[in-house]
Order: sequence, then C-alpha cells, then structure tokens
Amino acid sequence: MKICFRPSAYAAPAISEKELQRNLILADLEKTRRALEDAYTGFDSVTDPDLIDCYIYEVNSVLKRYKFLLEQAAKINLLPDDELSAESPVNALIG
Repeated sequence: MKICFRPSAYAAPAISEKELQRNLILADLEKTRRALEDAYTGFDSVTDPDLIDCYIYEVNSVLKRYKFLLEQAAKINLLPDDELSAESPVNALIG
C-alpha cells in the first residue's frame, strides 16, 4: 500500500521570526526557572562544605543566565519596562 502525504488545510500555520524568538525565550526562561529551583533545593539539602560551594556557584550561574534571558525578553518588548528595574529581585540577588 502506498501512502502519499501532501500539505493540507490542517497543516500548522507558518510562524513568524519574532513569534519564534518569543517562544524560545519563554521556553528558556521556564527551563532556567526550574534549574534555579533545583539548585536551591540542592543547596538546602547538602551539608558538605564542597557541595555547598558547588551549589552556590550553580545558583549564581543560573541567576546570571536568568538575568540575561530577562534582558533579551525586554529587548523584544516581551516584559514590562519595570521588570528589570533596580528593585528587581533578580538584580538584587546578582547585584
């Protein structure tokens, strides 16, 4: 039996470059938020000084990535202007 595939009216509509960029940034922000939660959970559960240092570095690394993604989101007007203000919790943590 031969099956032929052809484009149909049910095919997904083409997505614009801006929409694609928006979706990628939102997905990265969500992934980074989960990584930050995991890093804080790991930090809270260890007692060995070397592991504490490891989780401190991991938290700082993820916070820097989160800040970068927020700045990228602000560049494409994905976030309100006050999201990256001086009082922002992310800026306070990274300082």
